[in-house]
Amino acid sequence: MNKFLSFAALAAGLTLSVAASAQEQATTASSNGSYRPIPNSDIMFRKTIWRMIDLREKQNKPMFSSGREISQVILDAVRRGELQAYKDDSLARTLTREEVAANSSYTDQTSVSLSDEERAAGLDAGDSWDTPAPAARNGRNGRNARAATPPKPVAPPSNAYRAKDLYQIELKEDMIFDKKRSRMYHDIKTLTLFVPAGAPGNEKPYDVAIGTFKYSDLVRMFRNNPDKAIWFNPQNDAQHKNLADAFELWLFNSYIVKVSNPNNARLSDVYGGEREGILASQQAATDLIEYEYNLWSF
Repeated sequence: MNKFLSFAALAAGLTLSVAASAQEQATTASSNGSYRPIPNSDIMFRKTIWRMIDLREKQNKPMFSSGREISQVILDAVRRGELQAYKDDSLARTLTREEVAANSSYTDQTSVSLSDEERAAGLDAGDSWDTPAPAARNGRNGRNARAATPPKPVAPPSNAYRAKDLYQIELKEDMIFDKKRSRMYHDIKTLTLFVPAGAPGNEKPYDVAIGTFKYSDLVRMFRNNPDKAIWFNPQNDAQHKNLADAFELWLFNSYIVKVSNPNNARLSDVYGGEREGILASQQAATDLIEYEYNLWSF
C-alpha cells in the first residue's frame, strides 16, 4: 500500500512539474514574439540576427503588391486595435494607436510657407486666406477705418505616409540548431516597420522606426485577414499565399545588418561605413552557412 501511495505521489509530482515547465515555456514564448518556440533543452547553438527587407526588390514585390502592401496591412490592423505595437524589439514598452499614427505621418511645412508676393502683401506665416487684411488708413485722421482682426495661427497639416513609401522592414530572428531534430531553424521574433531615410517628408538622414510587432501577433493577424494579407503569386493567380505562409517558407530576400555582439553594434558601425557593412553582411551570411555545414562534417 505504501509503495502504491509513493508511486502515486511521484506521478502527481511529475505531472505538476511538467505542467509548470509548459506554462513557463508558453509565457516565455508569448513575451519574446516567437511563433514556434524551441525548448532551451533542445538548443545546441543560437545566434540572434537582424535582417533588413527592402520591399522594392523584385523577390519581395509579392509582399508589396498594389492595394495589399504589407506595410498598409500592418498599419490598418493597428488602427483597428487588432495588433499591438512596441517601441523597439526589446518589447518592453508598448505604443498607442495615436503614437503609431504620429510615427507614420509627417508635417507638411511647405503648405504654410509664403511666397515673396504674399510677404509683400503683409501676410504672415501664421495667417490664413480667411484672415482679413489690415484696413487702409483714413486720410484725415490717420486712424484705421476699422480695427484689423489679429491673425489666427494655422498648424501645419499632418500627412500619413503612403504605403509605397514604407518599404523598409527589419526582421529579428534567432538562428537555432535543434540537436533533437538535427536541423537549423529560423525562429523569427519581431518585425519593425521603418520610414526610410529617403522617404518624402522624412527630414532625418536615417531610417525612423514606426513600431515593432511580435511575429506571433502578426501571424495571427495575417491568418485572420486572408483577403488582405496576401503574398501575390505573379505566375499563378490561383496560388496566392497568405503572408504568414510567405514568412514560414522564407519567400523573401533580406540582408544581415546586425549579428549579436557585446557592443550591440550594427555591421556598418563595426566596419566603418555602409559599403563595408554590406560586404560584412555577405561574409556573415557565408560564415553562418559554413558553420551549419561543419556541424555535419564531424
